[in-house]
Amino acid sequence: MDQTQIARTATIAAVAFILIAFLSNSTFLTIKPGEKGVLFKKFGGGIDTETVYSQGFHIVAPWNEMILYDVREQIKEETMDVLSSGGLTISVDVSTRFHPQADKIGYLHNEIGPEYGTRIVRDVVRSAAREIIGKYTPEELYSAKRDSIRVGIENKVRDKLLEKYITLQAVNLRSIKLPDAIKQAIENKLVQEQEKQQYEFKIAKEAKEAERKKIEAEGIRAFQEIVSQGISQDYLRWKGIEATERLADSENSKVVIIGSAKDGLPLILGQ
Repeated sequence: MDQTQIARTATIAAVAFILIAFLSNSTFLTIKPGEKGVLFKKFGGGIDTETVYSQGFHIVAPWNEMILYDVREQIKEETMDVLSSGGLTISVDVSTRFHPQADKIGYLHNEIGPEYGTRIVRDVVRSAAREIIGKYTPEELYSAKRDSIRVGIENKVRDKLLEKYITLQAVNLRSIKLPDAIKQAIENKLVQEQEKQQYEFKIAKEAKEAERKKIEAEGIRAFQEIVSQGISQDYLRWKGIEATERLADSENSKVVIIGSAKDGLPLILGQ
């Protein structure tokens, strides 16, 4: 074999090796669990927004590019400063759970890109938090209004993210921090209101008890009036005679004491 043939064979082998290596890295790929792929066609109009590739083995032409997206749920935590309705600065810790819409990642990549968590989710959550919290006073933020605030932020964020091909799972307010002076003033006010409510409850209870006693006394008085009107001396004398007759008919031995008064009845004592 002459030098020319050797050189030609070596060149062909080198080209074949480079081509195989290139095809191995660019043409064959595996999409892992939790991922979806969207294809960028260099000579076919760019991103194919309609076709989404699922996990598994795929063959891609070397001049095209498969772009992978993690479509599993993500959590983004952030601390931000917002203003209450009175202009007071409030520090809020927000946790957002979301994931891209798996069947829309072509549109997501075409319009926003892989940094959608920072470019879209963060800005939308900040904007919604400032708008919703700005409607509440510090006292409301400190009290049981937190769940209403969370729901308000969540609803606004959900609608905005859906427009950008992102699904919101939940928004959680991990903490709402007020300035120490404002927090102490609110706590003092709450204590005073609680003491006032307890005092008013006690007063109302005492008033009800007084009314109950009054009603009870009026009932007793009415009962006594009825009884005194219905029981005469003749009635009492008759009941005494009946009792004496029942005792006299008893087989037990007894002692009879005659009453000394004008209308006194005998008292019969038995064993």
